[in-house]
Amino acid sequence: MRNQFHGLLLVIFLLAGFNYACSHKNHITLSCREDNDLYLTLTGNSNECDRYGTPHEAVNNAPEGSAVMILADNYPGETTNIDFQLFEKAAEKNLRLYVEYPSFLPGIELDQPRGTHWERAVISSDAFAPEIEKLRILAIHDCHFVPAKASDPDIVIARVAGFDSAVYGLPEETWPVLFEVPDYNDKGYLLVSTTKLSQFLTARYAPYDCWQAIWKHIFNRLIPGKKLPDLKWDPLVHPAFPEGENLPPDAEAATLKKGIEWYFNSGLILDESMMEKYNRPANLPVPASADPDLSHDWPFGHRTAKMIPGITSGDGTLGIMEGFDSKIFSDGSQAVRWWNRGDCNGEVAGAMGLAGMALKDRKYLQTGANIGDWLFFKSMISLGDRADPVHPAYGLSGWNDIQEYCGPGSMDGYAVYYGDDNARVIMGMMMAAAAQKSDRYDKRLMNILLGNLRISGIYGFQPDRLDQGPLMKAGWEHFFTAPTVSYSPHYQANMWACYLWAYNQTGFDLFLKRAKTAIEMTVKAYPGQWKWTNGIQQERAKMMIPLAWLVRVEDTPEHREWLEKIASDLLERQDECGAIPEETGEAGKGGFPPPASNEAYGTSETPLIQTNTDKASDLLYTVNFAFLGLHEAAAATGDKFYSDAEDKLAEFLCRIQIRSETHPELDGGWFRAFDFKRWEYWASNGDAGWGAWSVESGWSQSWITAVLALRQMDISLWEFTKNSRIEEQFSPMREQMIPDRILQKLK
Repeated sequence: MRNQFHGLLLVIFLLAGFNYACSHKNHITLSCREDNDLYLTLTGNSNECDRYGTPHEAVNNAPEGSAVMILADNYPGETTNIDFQLFEKAAEKNLRLYVEYPSFLPGIELDQPRGTHWERAVISSDAFAPEIEKLRILAIHDCHFVPAKASDPDIVIARVAGFDSAVYGLPEETWPVLFEVPDYNDKGYLLVSTTKLSQFLTARYAPYDCWQAIWKHIFNRLIPGKKLPDLKWDPLVHPAFPEGENLPPDAEAATLKKGIEWYFNSGLILDESMMEKYNRPANLPVPASADPDLSHDWPFGHRTAKMIPGITSGDGTLGIMEGFDSKIFSDGSQAVRWWNRGDCNGEVAGAMGLAGMALKDRKYLQTGANIGDWLFFKSMISLGDRADPVHPAYGLSGWNDIQEYCGPGSMDGYAVYYGDDNARVIMGMMMAAAAQKSDRYDKRLMNILLGNLRISGIYGFQPDRLDQGPLMKAGWEHFFTAPTVSYSPHYQANMWACYLWAYNQTGFDLFLKRAKTAIEMTVKAYPGQWKWTNGIQQERAKMMIPLAWLVRVEDTPEHREWLEKIASDLLERQDECGAIPEETGEAGKGGFPPPASNEAYGTSETPLIQTNTDKASDLLYTVNFAFLGLHEAAAATGDKFYSDAEDKLAEFLCRIQIRSETHPELDGGWFRAFDFKRWEYWASNGDAGWGAWSVESGWSQSWITAVLALRQMDISLWEFTKNSRIEEQFSPMREQMIPDRILQKLK
């Protein structure tokens, strides 16, 4: 009898333990497809959960008192189909519900779904503290949401300025994203997301650490007091190497090859099959991202990764497009910037040629040659008025090949002239000519050099931008003799480097005089009179290139001192990982400063940072040109100060190159922005033209790969191009373009 009693006690004890264990099991039931990001992440981390195909199946099969997550399968095209009966059933079973992108909510009026443009997600409560503070900014890319009214939401959609936090607070108009429905009923619990939060992996929501904390918070509400599921995931687009990990011995060569192969994998090299779409008038005024319908038509505009293998790359004979826009669609793809730009094509032609030599790859050399030939001999960027000896635009290189009216105040894209873009055409095609060991570009190169010299004023400065209308009205002689001054290295400095190179090739004193005068005036005006563009660091980075080449032409202690001063300030805050932090300059002197209000966010070009405490590098405007400047400075001076900084920067660029199996069109590229403290692609995305996740075929990609190629060959750009025979084109062209009678007026 005693044994039976003890046995009964044991059974009761075991049953109690079993019931206790069951009550604390973190049972989660999901309504979603098999490919849902959250479901894959839960199961991938060995979390137990049940999945059903419809919301009603999930609710009917969920254990009493457990958590049910109804996820948005047809987002963004259709809201999640749920009804009153589902909520009634859930309440009867005392279920704790999380629903996304709902078509119906009990007691809450819902409007038709809408999308976002410049709005971002913002933490609007203290619910996530201390992991995420209130006013923290999040990226829910291509967010579509169901407008609703809710009190005290935890996350909202709003147009806000800031890098990490909404620095001006929340605006009056906000839209709730995540909130509880407090009066749902006496038994159940309802947590609502008006968008699809469970698309975090595919749509590349950022930053990573915040989304981990958000899901932890959501599960804490759905299964309070129970063990939270493990949630770790690898972003589908990520840096090539973690911070601090030792790089393999061949890292730079491998990074260079990946960077050049990106051009072929990106779909940006135009093919004949693309031209019908490319030439449609509707495509011309704006990049594809401005019109979703056009984006869907493009090879990588809003397409899934599985369609990418069917896209063929061109051979360069039709040029290469600008790059990818910063907008990330809900499927993780990015829109293409449609137009062919003169600077990008020249830079890519040069980078391809250098890589072809460094890696001994004939395909790269030939593609670079084809792109260069298109730019100089086939494109309206070089033809038309720019090839007419009697036209004041003779010799200039147009901005892009758009030949249609682009709206009020704008002109044909090929009839807009930026000295900086012209200079990078020259530098790119200098590299292309040297790599191909050809003189067929020399006449056009001399043409561009003299065309730009004759719109540079007596002190060596050009207008920052010159449109065809004012040029035709005033004539080139007006600009050639004008006392123009612009202390803006962003717009001016690369052309001074070109003039120094041209002087070294031809001995024409005016190239040296105007470059040297402008450089000296600009150095003496530093920093108080400098006009910075998107930041002061890009001005320093651009200034290093002509300063290094001035040392080549006239190696004096003063010129070395100028170079060291600018370089020291540029590198003052270089991080141990090699990153060069972005920095804004003196208030009131920025052409495109950080937005001064929430309303100003997205209305103009702007820095990646809001304040100088933000830890981001800019690979479009600063780091790329700093890489070239340091390389040329190290070669010109032999000073380890420059070469050590260059080596650190090279390692940094190898580490942060994009890797992605899901998005091969991005694999091997470099985004504009990198947060080197978070080690993630992140920054303020308010630039109206080239945001944080943009990838530029010229500018960043071309100069990073070009310098990596120069490093592989252990040569400077100055030395690589020194054997040019461009001097043979100089005398007849100079007499034609800048006659002696004009030169006499300068004396």
